Amino acid sequence: MLRHAIHRLILAIPVMFGVVLIGFLLMQVVPTDPATVRAGPTATPDVIEAIRSDLGLDQPLYVQFGLYVWRLLHGDLGSSIINNVPVVQELGATIPATVELMVASLFWSIPLGILLGTLAAYWRGSLLDRAIMAISVAGVSVPVFFLGLVLIWFVGFQWQLLPFTGRAGPFYTPEGAMSLILPAITLGGVFIGPVARMTRTAVLDVLTADHVRTARAKGLPERLVVLRHALRNALVPVVTLVGLQIGFLLGGAVVTETVFSWPGVGRLAVGAILSSDFPMAQGCIIVLSLGFILVNLAVDVLYAALDPRVRAA
Repeated sequence: MLRHAIHRLILAIPVMFGVVLIGFLLMQVVPTDPATVRAGPTATPDVIEAIRSDLGLDQPLYVQFGLYVWRLLHGDLGSSIINNVPVVQELGATIPATVELMVASLFWSIPLGILLGTLAAYWRGSLLDRAIMAISVAGVSVPVFFLGLVLIWFVGFQWQLLPFTGRAGPFYTPEGAMSLILPAITLGGVFIGPVARMTRTAVLDVLTADHVRTARAKGLPERLVVLRHALRNALVPVVTLVGLQIGFLLGGAVVTETVFSWPGVGRLAVGAILSSDFPMAQGCIIVLSLGFILVNLAVDVLYAALDPRVRAA
């Protein structure tokens, strides 16, 4: 298991390097000049040129990238062009909010999706199965921003049941928990459908397997047959799907944080891009990409724990 995790971690290194390179190049093709943004609209050409030299923008592109990677290896992501605050400091203040939002959305959506998929598979062809599949398709089809706006309008504005803007505090405080509910429902709502559909397909395949028939022949209760012998083996493809969908969940977090004014990395990235704050935007890209890589690493390890054949490969 440890060797498998180390192997996956080594493979993630060139992926992360590619993300850093692509993010750096994307910032170079943006027509806005960072030196002009920092200097302001009334700055003279001499001031702008001095700022370009101070930022190292007068160096060849490969030299700029080399210096950028060298700073990254030392934990230096640069400073914001807009407010001159270190990028690490800004990210440190926003990462907890994003992690809190994603964990809260996964905390309720994954168990509910697995439950709905298992029920749909067990009562295949019934009215319950059709209703669950209809809900799953609707959940996949509804955009994140639309679901968020609907919840804001009805739950937050019309009924005034929950706050719908900003983060009132950490999740373990009453105010923070209340402000987390609507964003977590919005982000997790689009996650239920894929998990339910994959769980249904996987459980249907396992329910006809020989070991499930053997368990029933031994006289085990149906609940144990489904949970212990069918669902556990069906979780392997579900875990893989969850790992892939979390990448899309990171994109959904950007939209959700913008809609609900949630002070996370996604909202920070949107603001940095709109204001042409390139160091901040690059830092956000790196953090979001690193989060995606780490989540997939965890999924690979969990996949190996559920399927011993992966460890032997």
